[in-house]
Amino acid sequence: MAFLDRPEDFRDGNKLLDARAAQRTPGVQPGHAPMSDSSLEAGSPSAGLRARAEWALDVLSFVLSDVRYGLGAYLGVYLLTEHAWNPASIGLALSFGGLIGLVSQTPLGAMVDALRAKRALIAGAVAVVTATCLVIPLAPRFWPVAAAGVVGSLAGTTIGPCLAAISLGIVGPARFARRAGRNESLFHFGNGAINVAILATAPIFGTAIVFWMMGLTAAASVAAAWAVPERAINHELARGFIPDEAGHGVRPSPWRLLLTNRPLLVFAGCGAIFHLANAAMLGLVAQKLAVAHPGQGVAFTAACAIAAQSVMVPTAALAGRQADAWGRKPLLLAAFAALALRGALYTLSDQSAWLIGVQLLDGVGAGLTGALFPVVVADLTRGSGHFNAAGGAVGTVHAIGGIVSGALAGEVVVLAGYEVAFLTLAAIAALGAALFWLAMPETRPTLVEVGPRSPEPSAGVRPRRGMP
Repeated sequence: MAFLDRPEDFRDGNKLLDARAAQRTPGVQPGHAPMSDSSLEAGSPSAGLRARAEWALDVLSFVLSDVRYGLGAYLGVYLLTEHAWNPASIGLALSFGGLIGLVSQTPLGAMVDALRAKRALIAGAVAVVTATCLVIPLAPRFWPVAAAGVVGSLAGTTIGPCLAAISLGIVGPARFARRAGRNESLFHFGNGAINVAILATAPIFGTAIVFWMMGLTAAASVAAAWAVPERAINHELARGFIPDEAGHGVRPSPWRLLLTNRPLLVFAGCGAIFHLANAAMLGLVAQKLAVAHPGQGVAFTAACAIAAQSVMVPTAALAGRQADAWGRKPLLLAAFAALALRGALYTLSDQSAWLIGVQLLDGVGAGLTGALFPVVVADLTRGSGHFNAAGGAVGTVHAIGGIVSGALAGEVVVLAGYEVAFLTLAAIAALGAALFWLAMPETRPTLVEVGPRSPEPSAGVRPRRGMP
């Protein structure tokens, strides 16, 4: 059987999966076939092994929160307050790492697809990211900081795809939306908890606490990665194959898959606009607070992060639970709307309480997009065997927006001030929302997750809302 060897097969992948599932389940019509562990996840681990693996994933998602993106906004505050860098120089230095991450996401995603040693890969990436952050205080000059950012970006780019692949390989496509939402919720819960610890200890230990905390969470991340049982990971599911059909037929490259799959292309473009509007906002707020309150930059940055994380946790969990019932598109539109509103509200007051309060909206946007990104990519690449590589291609397009965001916002601040920068980012978010609403289709599969197959082919199948 030829396996998804035409571009139109990928554009209509959900219908193809429906038909094949129906062929394997006599009496079930296409569009009503059950997606169950027994029918679509051959070779899945035992219940006990899967429970152990999911517990390890919970811990890993929690402790990765302080490592996955390096020092994040703290690096800008550290360079601004401790070494008198200006916002434009900070944005430029960090853009080098962003550019390397931009060009490396697709090949690194392909590497994640190809390698079975995913636990070792994620543990090694954590170690490298941490090392590049810890050397910055030793040489806080432009080119050493830029070089550390490049190396850290190469390592950090593999962490997200590795976690998504391991999760998909353990739970399978039927439960992936819920698992992805849980991962993102725990990630934000961990981020919030760590920022509370930083906020409480920064007055005592100063900026150094940021680096000490990162070292501790990196060690915990490595231990959690090795705690995932290797036998629990189905490596064919982890790269996006349909069970029992892995390796059949000719498969296009990840970039061809992106360019010939219109919904995936729209998702990539709209995501780039979202990140263009979003990436610089937290850094700008942190810098504004640090300038207004000398010596308290780290504490205020932690407060901003805590405010956002307090909303991201329930938002990501809600996205994971309801993405199959409500669909992906309404939830992602809500993320765009929250981002546009957030940028506009920042301009209404310079009071620290107001600025930190507005950060609650960051929790809505980041919680929804973080939970749904791997889910939408999995929807649109199911059966291709290129889940992580295609995700890297989409992530590359998204990263373009993030890189331009930092450089654009920094220059606008220098030329016109923080208020104009926030309004510019808000307008970009509103444009992205309109384009997403007009061009992006719903990607939710028509298959319904149910329990083990019933002796009666039609028993246990629950039609989705709006289905006959």
